[in-house]
Amino acid sequence: MTRDRLAGAAGAALGGGRRLESVERLVGGTTKGVYRLTMDDGRTAIAYLWEESENYWPVTEHDGDLADPFSPGIGLGLFEAAHARLEALGLRVLEIHLVDRDRAYYPADLAIVEDVPGEDLMGLRDRDPRAAEPAMTRLAESLATMRGHRAPSFGKVGLIDAGGTSRSASCEQAALAFALRCLAEATARDHRIAGARVPLEERLRQLAAAVRPRAEYSVVHGELGLDHVMVDRYGQPVVIDIENLLYFDVEWEHVFLRLRHTDGQYQQLAVDGLDEDRLALYKLTQHLSLTAGPLRLLDGDFPARAFMRGVAEHHLNEALAMVR
Repeated sequence: MTRDRLAGAAGAALGGGRRLESVERLVGGTTKGVYRLTMDDGRTAIAYLWEESENYWPVTEHDGDLADPFSPGIGLGLFEAAHARLEALGLRVLEIHLVDRDRAYYPADLAIVEDVPGEDLMGLRDRDPRAAEPAMTRLAESLATMRGHRAPSFGKVGLIDAGGTSRSASCEQAALAFALRCLAEATARDHRIAGARVPLEERLRQLAAAVRPRAEYSVVHGELGLDHVMVDRYGQPVVIDIENLLYFDVEWEHVFLRLRHTDGQYQQLAVDGLDEDRLALYKLTQHLSLTAGPLRLLDGDFPARAFMRGVAEHHLNEALAMVR
C-alpha cells in the first residue's frame, strides 16, 4: 500500500491541513487490510480496506450469505452495523473518522477509524496483570451488557437489524449445519478427520438433539480474545474485529473465550448459568471450525503458515478427543 493511494482519504478523514506522511501495514488480519496512517503532525489513524487482494481466504459458495450466521463476515456494511449496535449498548468502540462506501477515495470499501496506540489487553495482562485489572473488569461489564440484550431473532447483526431472518430454525440447528460443513472440509484435507468422520457426525447430531429449545438471543462477538481488545489511554477496553457480531446464544461466546484463554484469564470473564448442552455442542463445533478454517486458509498464500498449521493441529486433536 503506497502513501499516494490513501492520501486523499486520510486528508478528508483527519483534516486540518494535515498531509499523510506514511502508511504502515499491521499484521494479523485475514479478511481485510489494516494500515496505520501517520500524518505530518504525528497524528495517526487506522485504515480498514475490504479489498479482494487483502482477503487471504479462498472463495467458497457461502461467502456473502447473510442468512447464514457463520458465513464470512466481510465488508463495510457489516462493520457499520456492528459498530452501531455496540455503540447503542454503550460500549467503547473505535471512533469512525470516515467511511467511503461510494469509493470516492479508493476502489474498495474503506473506513478510517481511531488509532488506539499501545498493546492489546492480552499483551498488557501478560506483562502486568495488576495494570490490566481495570480493563478486565470493564470488559466483563461490557460482556454483561451484551449478554443482557435481547434481539428478536438470531443471526448477523447487520441482517437482523435490517429486518432480515436467518435460514436455520434455531441457533443449535445453524451451528449443526456449520459443524457438518466444517467436518466435510476437514475430511477432505486430513486423513485423521476422514477416519473419524462417522463418529464425529454421530456425536454432533447427538449433541444437537440434546439441546432444549430456547429463544433468547444476546449480542455475541464470536471471536473474542483479549488480543481483539485494545486498551485506550483511560484504561477502557475497546473491542475490535467486530464484523462477525451476532445475535446468538451466549454460550457460543463463552466456548470461544474458554478455548482462547488460560483458566486464569477466563475466570475473570466467566459467568454462571450457562447451558451445558449448548456448551458441549458449540465446543465440538468450534474445534471443527478451528480445524477446517486454518486448513482451508493454507490452501491460499497466507504467510504465517507454521502458526496456522499449529492451530489446526491443536483443534483437530481436541475434536478427535471428544469421540474417543
